[in-house]
Amino acid sequence: MAEWLKITIKPSNNFTILCELRALCVKYLKSILMSFITQLKQRNPALFWFGIFNIIVGIACSILMQLDDHRLLNVNRWLKPMKFYFSVGLMILTMGWLLYYLDNVKKIKRFTWLLIITMFFENGLILLQSIRGTTSHFNSDSSFDAMIFSLMGIFILIFTVVCIRICVAFFRQKQFSISDAYLWGIRLGLLFFILFSLEGGMMLGLMKHTVGAPDGSPGLPIVNWSRDHGDLRIAHFAGIHSLQVLPLLGFYVAKNKKQAIVLSLLYLAMVTALFVQALTDHPLFF
Repeated sequence: MAEWLKITIKPSNNFTILCELRALCVKYLKSILMSFITQLKQRNPALFWFGIFNIIVGIACSILMQLDDHRLLNVNRWLKPMKFYFSVGLMILTMGWLLYYLDNVKKIKRFTWLLIITMFFENGLILLQSIRGTTSHFNSDSSFDAMIFSLMGIFILIFTVVCIRICVAFFRQKQFSISDAYLWGIRLGLLFFILFSLEGGMMLGLMKHTVGAPDGSPGLPIVNWSRDHGDLRIAHFAGIHSLQVLPLLGFYVAKNKKQAIVLSLLYLAMVTALFVQALTDHPLFF
């Protein structure tokens, strides 16, 4: 049998088979992606297109980073709006997917437009300040800058209240067409998302995100988290992305409600450890 295989399977045949397998895999993944995008668009068209808008602006900011080397706090001025537009784009698309499971159509519509309005202006103000060549958060250098920062606070407060109401709606609704594991992944993902969004209040109180030094110290590539000191943005980042991580764990990994809760609590413990690490003035890698 081994001799037959050596004779019939030539190197050229192996290469052809690999190419065919690769083509099949690409075709399969493409079909899955297109199906997902189609479902996402059908579930909530308004949030779908707003999410795409944010991603497009994020891409535009990444291009501007290559063309403009103006720096704010030792990083390219387009880095911050790029991160925020990409992050908000992902969050909005996730919300569009999740709100589909609620059965109150009027509430879904209200949540949808409040999310769009608040995030449009929140990100728009961040972009405006970058265009002006100044910082957006914790900026009170002039009356105009202070007004911009105050408006950002108002929009993010409204956004947080909307997210709390969405979370409450998922806990109050009794009947769902999804598994308990997936449902609890969604519920706890929303809850932890809100919890670590509120961490922004601590940064607001400190008027900075770096612990043990002023903002603007050397940072890690792309994310710009401090390499030398504690950075509250790390736990904030990991915490708000529980909105994606925990539903995925509930859908693909957990077999029941108990497993979903255990996995969620483990994730919470990890993010809390990152938060404590920042508070004790330790960088992510030390």
